[in-house]
Amino acid sequence: MVTAENISKKYGKVQALDDVSFNVDKGEIFGLIGPDGSGKTSLFRILTTLLIADTGTARINGLDVVKDFKEIRKRIGYMPGRFSLYQDLTVKENLEVFATIFNTTIEENYYLIKDIYSQIEPFKDRKAGALSGGMKQKLALSCALIHKPTVLFLDEPTTGVDPVSRKELWAMLKKLKQEGISIVVSTAYMDEADLCDRVALISKGKFMKVDSPENIVNQYGKILWSVRSNNMSKLLNDLRKHENIGTCFAFGDSHHITIKNYEFNAENLNQYLINLGHQDIEIKKINAGIEDCFMDLAGNN
Repeated sequence: MVTAENISKKYGKVQALDDVSFNVDKGEIFGLIGPDGSGKTSLFRILTTLLIADTGTARINGLDVVKDFKEIRKRIGYMPGRFSLYQDLTVKENLEVFATIFNTTIEENYYLIKDIYSQIEPFKDRKAGALSGGMKQKLALSCALIHKPTVLFLDEPTTGVDPVSRKELWAMLKKLKQEGISIVVSTAYMDEADLCDRVALISKGKFMKVDSPENIVNQYGKILWSVRSNNMSKLLNDLRKHENIGTCFAFGDSHHITIKNYEFNAENLNQYLINLGHQDIEIKKINAGIEDCFMDLAGNN
């Protein structure tokens, strides 16, 4: 459904995308996982025919994004990261505009948007600019789906959205997948990677890894510990100074460290931290998550 080969894009001296290649199958949820500025939006704009790559090719349903851009625009849905609907029109009027543009009606494809649009339908006469963040996202998604696209592009749809709306959106995407719609979604939230069939971990315009979240985590080959103490700020600096510790990153209420020397054990580390004045020390071996894998790959690259 989506194929990209050797896509590169530069803005002046900034390399936004660097030789990116991947494919998305029918009915697959494919995630682009990476921080702000990693190239996700540039890639989306190329795939949705809004930006031309410097090098490389991309196809949607077999159609070239440069030569066949008019036909592609009829077949895809795109929800940009920034709310871009008509803020002075009502909820219903926005949806009607998009349905008319694509020569369809709200009624014809209502089944596709019913689960999410029904939540904002009571506010159908409210101006879009007066909606909350979560309601704006639901309206934008409804507008992107109203013409029944074969491929749906969602650029960070859950950024700035409350946890309940995030959960509802992902539940909606699972249902759309069952309709055979291919979904390409970007996010800076690492925990959302597990909700995708496959993901691409992207940093500084490069794909570091493309695989299922499960396979990426299973390929993590380092010893990983979680460490806590009564002084987490000092702990971070002290851990990074130890010769047997490879990497150390803050993860919520603990620090995750990788171990260089297999003979180095938790008792050795515990005594090291006691000598430095730490108390309430907690050290345990843990399994890696997607964020641990991302940090490891980013460090190697």
